[in-house]
Amino acid sequence: MGLVVSEEVREAIDAGRPVVALESTIIAHGLPRPRNLRVARELEDAVQQEGAVPATIAVLDGRPHVGLDKEQLERVANEEGIRKLGQRDLPLAMAAGASGATTVSGTALLAALAGIRVFATGGLGGVHRQWTVTQDESADLGLLARTRITVVCAGVKSILDVPATLQRLETLGVAVAGYRTDRFPGFYLSDSGHPVDWTLESPEQVAAVMRAQDTLRRPESALIVANPVPEAQQLDPALHARVLTEALHACEEQGVTGQAVTPFLLDYLVRHTDGASLEANLAAVRGNVRLAARIAAAWARG
Repeated sequence: MGLVVSEEVREAIDAGRPVVALESTIIAHGLPRPRNLRVARELEDAVQQEGAVPATIAVLDGRPHVGLDKEQLERVANEEGIRKLGQRDLPLAMAAGASGATTVSGTALLAALAGIRVFATGGLGGVHRQWTVTQDESADLGLLARTRITVVCAGVKSILDVPATLQRLETLGVAVAGYRTDRFPGFYLSDSGHPVDWTLESPEQVAAVMRAQDTLRRPESALIVANPVPEAQQLDPALHARVLTEALHACEEQGVTGQAVTPFLLDYLVRHTDGASLEANLAAVRGNVRLAARIAAAWARG
């Protein structure tokens, strides 16, 4: 029932070599087949090209796996009924012998338990719009407030309340820095319209912050490295604004609530931007994966 760490990942951790954790929700739930498997392999290859070891994380038959082999990756990509597992779902899935792809919170927790310090994803969850009415906030934030891991992301999903999310991260004591930018990225967009207080210019600077976190010892919180999608690859901001407004209206009209809101809005954006939002998302993920591998290498150098 315990954590299953692949031989390659375990050897790399034990030897102090760079390792990058990768989530599996994008494979199982974020992309259509068969593209999802191609992207999963591409992201692992990108980590390896930067000299690090990829550790894609998922739960299979009730056992959390850190690092998947070829057959396991194919299973996550193709098997029907693969669940979506946040950190709260992990003990339930383990006890039930269920299989599932891990979200940001689930991946970050399992990565930290395995001794992995760097994690790459697309966009974080956060505080939802109309939070004062719905009290809807992603479990990502609370988990990152108590988990020592560095998360490379393109900000938070633009369907969320970005300023409220930044305020919540500040309240929770989670460090946030822009990578070569003083603006907080907007997931599909290079700039969410909101500033960040700190900017880091190199993987070595990020690793220095990680070492400073360890020097302070407490609290065990994350470091968010907000890496913007290149402007040339971002979703057209005017198109984004128009379609998101339409999506939010459709969500309200159809009475979509709770966990169904995020997939509904993201799917609406993909369909009504003719796939452009998906391409911007993938561009962001590719950049984050490469940067995470460079940070992991800088961290491993000590």
